[in-house]
Amino acid sequence: MHLQFRIRPVQDSDLDAVLVIEHASFGKDAYDRKLLAEYCHKCGDLFLVAEAGRRLCGYSLTCVRGERAELVSIATLPAARRTGVASTLLDSTLRRLRHRKVAHFSLIVRETNSQAIRFYEKFRFQKVRIVRQYYEDGGDGVLMRRILRAKRPT
Repeated sequence: MHLQFRIRPVQDSDLDAVLVIEHASFGKDAYDRKLLAEYCHKCGDLFLVAEAGRRLCGYSLTCVRGERAELVSIATLPAARRTGVASTLLDSTLRRLRHRKVAHFSLIVRETNSQAIRFYEKFRFQKVRIVRQYYEDGGDGVLMRRILRAKRPT
């Protein structure tokens, strides 16, 4: 089931709702409010939220440095999962990155999160390598990357 979502950049007033989504998605590994506020200012219009009606149901957070972008986090409320919200957020992020002429888009996902890995593979991300002990609990991550545009000839 796919719903209609409005995607827009996060505002400071959204942080409480983003924090609810963060805790519902990541539990004890959730980012705190201070870090999310830093990202709000650091990553600007690539910290996106998805609204269904007047309720925030998901967010994605991407930061750009030069021609490279990193998906820092993406999450949805449990009740909004499998409705297309994460796909809509990622589609919007990809459009914005192409507009900025970003060449590489990467992320790290927990190696044991096969559902998320399959999700990213649907968006043509490829596994690059295992990042040992990436997570605070010692868990390994998988670095995944998608080429958005070919390297310019020199």
